[in-house]
Amino acid sequence: MGHRRSAWIIAGVLLGASGLSHAQRPITQQALRWNADALGNHRYLVQVDKPANAVRVLIPWRRRDAHPEQVAVIVTAPDGSVVPNVLRGRIDPASGELVFQATQAGTYAIYYQPYVSKGRSNYPTVTYAMPSDTADAAWKSRVGDASRWSRLPQATVLRYEAVDDFDAYTSMERTATADELQALLAAHPTEGLLLFPETRANPIRMFDALPESWANRGPGGALSDTAQRGEYLSFQLGAWAPRAAVNDVRVSFSDLHADDGASLPASAFTCFNLGGVGYDGHPFTARVDVAQGRMQPLWMGLDVPLGAKPGLYRGRMTVTAEGLPPQSIPLAITVGSGSAVAHGDDDPFKLTRLRWLNSTLAQDDAVVKPLTPITVRGDTLGILGREITLGVSGLPARISSRFDERMTGFSKTSKALLASPIRLTVEDDAGQHVLTSAQLLQVQIDGPGMVHWQVAANAGALQGEVKGSLEADGSMVLAIALSAQQDVSLRDIRLSIPMEHAAAAYQLGLGRQGDRAPDDFSWKWNVENNQDGAWIGSVNAGLEFHLRDENYRRPLNTNFYHQQPLRMPTSWDNGGQGGIHLRNEDKDYRVDAFSGPRRMKAGETLHYDLVMRVTPFKTIDPAKHFAERFFHKYGDLDAIKADGADVVNIHHATPINPWINYPFLEPAAMRAYIDAAHQRGMRVKIYDTVRELSDRAPELPMLESLGHEVISAGKGGGFSWLQEHLDGDYIAAWHVPENRDAAVINAGQSRWHNFYIEGLDWLARNVGIDGLYLDDVAYDRTTMKRVRKVLQAHRADPLIDLHSASQFNPRDGYINSALLYMELFPYIDRLWFGEEFDYQKTSPTYWLTEISGIPYGLMGEMLQNDGNPWRGMLFGMTNRLGWSPGSDPRALWKLWDSVGIEQAEMIGWWVHDTPVKTGRDDVLATSYVRRGNKTLIAIASWAPQTVDVRLAVDWKALGLSPGRVSLTAPEIAGFQPRASFKPGDVVSVEPGKGWLIVVE
Repeated sequence: MGHRRSAWIIAGVLLGASGLSHAQRPITQQALRWNADALGNHRYLVQVDKPANAVRVLIPWRRRDAHPEQVAVIVTAPDGSVVPNVLRGRIDPASGELVFQATQAGTYAIYYQPYVSKGRSNYPTVTYAMPSDTADAAWKSRVGDASRWSRLPQATVLRYEAVDDFDAYTSMERTATADELQALLAAHPTEGLLLFPETRANPIRMFDALPESWANRGPGGALSDTAQRGEYLSFQLGAWAPRAAVNDVRVSFSDLHADDGASLPASAFTCFNLGGVGYDGHPFTARVDVAQGRMQPLWMGLDVPLGAKPGLYRGRMTVTAEGLPPQSIPLAITVGSGSAVAHGDDDPFKLTRLRWLNSTLAQDDAVVKPLTPITVRGDTLGILGREITLGVSGLPARISSRFDERMTGFSKTSKALLASPIRLTVEDDAGQHVLTSAQLLQVQIDGPGMVHWQVAANAGALQGEVKGSLEADGSMVLAIALSAQQDVSLRDIRLSIPMEHAAAAYQLGLGRQGDRAPDDFSWKWNVENNQDGAWIGSVNAGLEFHLRDENYRRPLNTNFYHQQPLRMPTSWDNGGQGGIHLRNEDKDYRVDAFSGPRRMKAGETLHYDLVMRVTPFKTIDPAKHFAERFFHKYGDLDAIKADGADVVNIHHATPINPWINYPFLEPAAMRAYIDAAHQRGMRVKIYDTVRELSDRAPELPMLESLGHEVISAGKGGGFSWLQEHLDGDYIAAWHVPENRDAAVINAGQSRWHNFYIEGLDWLARNVGIDGLYLDDVAYDRTTMKRVRKVLQAHRADPLIDLHSASQFNPRDGYINSALLYMELFPYIDRLWFGEEFDYQKTSPTYWLTEISGIPYGLMGEMLQNDGNPWRGMLFGMTNRLGWSPGSDPRALWKLWDSVGIEQAEMIGWWVHDTPVKTGRDDVLATSYVRRGNKTLIAIASWAPQTVDVRLAVDWKALGLSPGRVSLTAPEIAGFQPRASFKPGDVVSVEPGKGWLIVVE
């Protein structure tokens, strides 16, 4: 695709090629014009007509960086050599005065923002080179002081250039000089807010400076633009507060009218900065205040009806602010005779997709496969494989699961999770008061996938209100408000969850990795750790819980937790007095969440919110898991198919998906690749999350205008493009040096999630993606549900897999990846846990609860150091083909096919009646049973030394006779030598290894 170009006229000199509008310009990877790492991204070319001992030049750079006098300048000669003899005169944002030795005639280059990059290449630390004096003393003496420089030969400024078009400063980044600003203010001496209408072609990029073009043209004037019928037209209004802060800026619109009487209604306009529809589907409003000296872009949208008559439409937008008179901006919108396709969304550089920010697509209570609609029988609620019976308090009284231990189906009898009802107790001097209600509980049905209820209750001196909801995936939200009618002194407010011993086998969370549930454990709130709950359960019945209040905000994750950590809930934390106690008692396994003593004033309300999820979410499907074989790399499709893979994961930084989390700029190439895969019976998934956003996204300037609604606040820095083109208040994220892709971190909950959902819908419709590869996502289940619904609307069986690096470390707040993402598990198909996971020194219980996904209804694969293939096979896990040279499961795939593993029943070592046992807790066996045919026995050891085991086999369960079977370990390169056994033989197992034995 070609590049649009514009030109600047400065001091009568044409400056071409690089004043490009990012909103207009399609961006593909472009060859750099010079070595940016040595010279920086920006230069001016100047002409020297003949050699001279010294020439002077005044560079009209109009820079946006705050301290240009503190940044080095590099001058190169026509032959490319660096000129050492350079003197700096006056250096300020407007211009830079230089004198340099010109031993050659011709074109010299002046690089004025050279930078130094250090640290990790994916998280670079970029600083700008400080000025240094390289000039020879004798030469400086001959040149003399600055008072003589005006008599020197003058070099001619030719033009500004950037290292590539994307790095170029746009016309909106060329700052007005101090004199121009003074003249502007003198022309508008009484105006507190100056307004500058601007089309989408020139996105506002500076928030603390005025562009030269605006200073020269002045504020006000009409906003004129054109659009096709059915197009979504976006435009801007810059609001500058030069003299004092301006508060509560608002915008309203009139209807637009054409001369023939046709009209466009005011309701077709939107100002995105003043509110919209949140990621959760709820409308919201936002207040816009403009600090003194700051520029606030206001982004608008006009949804031109498809049936609009062509013509010129005129109207007005009116801007008001606290204490200032209203200002009116004329609008002149020409509607063309053509019709836009899909509102114009197929061209992201038109910025029509801004309307996606307020989308409610897939924001409903429908149910996605394999979940089932909620059944309501009085106070008993049924969901897939589970039942919850509510007590009079509105809290669960009974919870049960019918998932079987194999996790592949359901039992006829249910397994109880609770030994007695969950209770909230208020304790004061008069005793203990359990929250209860005298009213009859009524469950309201919102749709197939959601129900809710509300109960007025009391606990001693406190009045309570419980608002509860349950969704089809097993997620339950209990908003518990406790109010004091008079001043009251309390000893404690605590929640008790009494679990059945059989259901409380394992525990993870609260700073503990997956292990046997502890007999006695105490935990206290600590903002350094991303902890507000736990999961306690067995393989086929468990309970996840989180303690929150009304101010909960999703923390950042994956290296950035401490830049937006968990907000301590005022109720539960209680100034550090709250905590959780786990203990194994005679009658039950007790979870007590306490908040400690406090005083409440009359009229005060505390929110003791509780989020719970009942696991498992769904059954596992080993046959499907073994049939779908992933290749995790962009590559030749025929070669991938020849290797036995049929699902290709396409990362970012690849030719068809070059920019992180913005997969829209190479749609033709992506479509061609996916079409070719489909022709070969293969499927393609792409990398796309919302944790961070590429600097290549055309919407980025607009997102900056929203403050920190989308882009997280931070200290700036990072790759040079971010420092040179953003406002400085951001968190620098992943950087790919090979294609100079730099990203910023997004907020955990924002309207960008709406954009993301619409983007997936567009990709499924127009590009044909079969699913998603998620890499440590930053959104919650509200968005995850919508992801599944959108993909399922276009694909009968969309594939979504989730990778996570281990988050159990100081920088991530010691959060378990399984606990962090458990709310997403009902809507994904496979796990890949992941970098920094320890497959060698961790227990089988850790594997089961933290890595495998099986207690939640998922299966997965291994990553770090290519995993442990012997232990992995106990859980149906291999490494992933294509990821690394050592990641090669093809030999195991071949064995799977030879035994027909897709037709086998997987019976894990955790099943009480598993047909093959080793007699040891540190050597375990999982069986893949084709009853009466073949059985594949996977054995793996956690013993510290080589041990001998004898397999205890339930031959009846296998449908085989011990006198007529052979036990063979086929040779598998890198896994095991060939060996044969007889029933009852000793099997010698090396530490950390195991066997795959075929019984037939």
